[in-house]
Amino acid sequence: MDRRHFLALAGAATLAGCAREEVAANDDPPVRFGYVSPQSGPLAAFGEADNYVVGRMRRHFERGLTIGGRRHRVEILTRDSQSDRGRAATVARDLISEGRVDLMLVAATPDTTNPVADVCEGAGVPCISTAAAWQPWWHDRKGDEAKPFRWTWHFFWGLEDNIGTYLDMWRQVPTNSVVGALWPNDADGLAAGDPEYGFPPRLKKEGFELVDPGRYENLTDDFRPQVNKFKKEKAEILTGVPQPPDFATFWKQAAELGYRPKVVTVGKALLFPAFIDAMVPSAEGVASEVWWSPGHPFSSSLTGESSARLAADYSARTGKQWTQPIGFVHALFEVAANVMSRAPAAQDRRGVADAIRNTDLRTIVGRIVWGGGKPNNPVPNVAKTSLVGGQWRRGEQFPFDLVVVSNSLAPAVKAAGRLTPIPTG
Repeated sequence: MDRRHFLALAGAATLAGCAREEVAANDDPPVRFGYVSPQSGPLAAFGEADNYVVGRMRRHFERGLTIGGRRHRVEILTRDSQSDRGRAATVARDLISEGRVDLMLVAATPDTTNPVADVCEGAGVPCISTAAAWQPWWHDRKGDEAKPFRWTWHFFWGLEDNIGTYLDMWRQVPTNSVVGALWPNDADGLAAGDPEYGFPPRLKKEGFELVDPGRYENLTDDFRPQVNKFKKEKAEILTGVPQPPDFATFWKQAAELGYRPKVVTVGKALLFPAFIDAMVPSAEGVASEVWWSPGHPFSSSLTGESSARLAADYSARTGKQWTQPIGFVHALFEVAANVMSRAPAAQDRRGVADAIRNTDLRTIVGRIVWGGGKPNNPVPNVAKTSLVGGQWRRGEQFPFDLVVVSNSLAPAVKAAGRLTPIPTG
């Protein structure tokens, strides 16, 4: 056989192999990921980067995914919870009955994660959720350590990490140790104010005085009673988990009534740069927990990209500042791909659930492992991730930058300074 003939035959064999792989990818049923998040409504900031991350994932999976030795096309079906629990449950049922999803993914606050997880648990569909503290995900759903959930799994940090990070920041600024609490009547607010596992017992133990005016309803337009109580009790520290519109209302009315705390550490509302930029009066100096940032020393198990590179790519492609959910939505798909690659078959739901249980993966938000024992797994079905604290300060490229000022619980993430008091001017 001459060289030319050999190369022709070799080329034909290669093309035949590619054709077989392509047929396998097209003829086998596609693997379908359902993804639910709040892309509109008062929690829409959590879903701001979804189009970017999901678009990247669709491109990444264009060549398919090998499951049980067979290559499958990948379809990602997205749905908007509209920041509403009832809507979240409805779209989850639709994805199961009409979309025939093999694995459900869901992100952003208990108002979306919990109803979707409940639907999946009832329907026997594997589900992975994130971007909600584990206590409201677990307790709001009546989690039982003696009888763990069979189909639903969660990864994120917990209130113990949130409280510990806030305490570390509070101690960096001289105050009277009086803390005003702005907690709504929702799963996050009820968890934060819980007398057993929330803020109250830990603050008492650490020598802080709590001023708690009670739960308020989301989308309240009058926070003057809370402001006046905090002002009367001289609460120099403010904390809470309000939705962005509610904190905007509170902050404006606080300024009007002359209440200006020295330290503000607020979850949920103060996570997002677009909201920080628009706050009136200025949001300079407010602080929050930081789940993920360009400074986190982790890389994607799918693409090999670092946190810094992913954040920079988002800004380059969208013109917007990086936002914390980018890392966790990306990690959801990292875990999903890893789980499916270890499952016996795409449509083997029990096999997929078993693969989730046995996950031990290093992702762009750090190591995610279920079944590793405490403290990584405080309760069954939950894998913890790390948490640091950050403060919004005047930026260069964007109006404000989120600067890490507390890394006591996650020393691997470098701190760039210490918390400073809210400017008085």
